[in-house]
Amino acid sequence: MKEKLSSLSDLAHAFGKDSNDIKAATKTDDNSLVYSTDGGRIQQEKKNTTITPSDGFAKIRRETKGRKGKGVVTITGLGLDNKELKKLAKKLKQTCGTGGTVIGEVIEIQGDKRDVIKITLEESGFKVKMIGG
Repeated sequence: MKEKLSSLSDLAHAFGKDSNDIKAATKTDDNSLVYSTDGGRIQQEKKNTTITPSDGFAKIRRETKGRKGKGVVTITGLGLDNKELKKLAKKLKQTCGTGGTVIGEVIEIQGDKRDVIKITLEESGFKVKMIGG
């Protein structure tokens, strides 16, 4: 193999490949593209997330598993979209004076403030069930 290979297609032919196969394999998908000199910053397509329908009750549970003994109160079964969940979580965090987060369709509030959370959710129009001890 002492002949010179001047292009990628020559190299492909040397290994028994078609150059069209290589072009198809090297073509990248633009889903990971963040910035382009043609159009500037590229907005990623937002995926439609489905909201699990509520059974009519907000379920409040105290959990410590997987949190090194630290207790959190989880609120599930609200049937709200992500934006509304974050708004409600912010209201609950301010009312309780603690931190918290929204993970998926679950609101987590730090500490054991189940009674305060129950009152706040009932004022917001939710039916509430306390689950667990």
